[in-house]
Amino acid sequence: MPHGDSASRAEVVRREAALLVVVSEVSPLPVPRPIFVDAEAGVLAYRKLPGRPLNLHPVREPARLAAPLGAFLSALHVLPVGRMEDLVPRDAFPLRDLREEAEGDYEKIADRLPAEERRLVEEFFAAEVPPDPETLTFCHNDLGSEHLLVDVETSAVTGVVDWTDAAIADPAYDLALVYRDLGPEVYGRTLAHYQGHHDDADHERMLFYARCALLEDVAYGLCTGIRPYAEAGLAHLGRTFS
Repeated sequence: MPHGDSASRAEVVRREAALLVVVSEVSPLPVPRPIFVDAEAGVLAYRKLPGRPLNLHPVREPARLAAPLGAFLSALHVLPVGRMEDLVPRDAFPLRDLREEAEGDYEKIADRLPAEERRLVEEFFAAEVPPDPETLTFCHNDLGSEHLLVDVETSAVTGVVDWTDAAIADPAYDLALVYRDLGPEVYGRTLAHYQGHHDDADHERMLFYARCALLEDVAYGLCTGIRPYAEAGLAHLGRTFS
């Protein structure tokens, strides 16, 4: 491997390790914490967290996920941006660009949707795009159910994994993936335990992100043949766009 690539990989490992240490110090939920780091060799190791991915192992009482998720996001979103932006990039794009991407995803799947669901999606595209966010915070930025580990018997959250997309971003996006994957009831309960700022404008952006992200998942699942993404997205489409 060329020297420049080695140096780049070493820096990535250093930043990831530093990020996980910072997050583990404030998170009320278990997250991977490095126990061995050799940046020059490109190696980072941590103990495997208990639990199973929520997307593959639904829990008996989804409502019990809400309080820990609300506390987790509250702790995450107040981390100082100045401290975290040395460890993660900024991820902020005009919402109009996101809608254009979602329209492209919809074109790939429209003929596979029932007429009523096509109507809901097309009403979404006909509406005004919400204003872009004014404030960005540190976010997990990919808080889908596949990255939540759970104890199926107790419905407890046992860990949050995959921090590779963490960024300075819109906190409404973290909440949007809770809404997309766990539904409006769990989202509402999560919000009741969330101590960050979340007004009507934030809620509007949250819905926008959830809908765009769901269309992306369905298109990805149908176009690649990875059925869990397609099946989950199609099952949640009505509630997400209604």
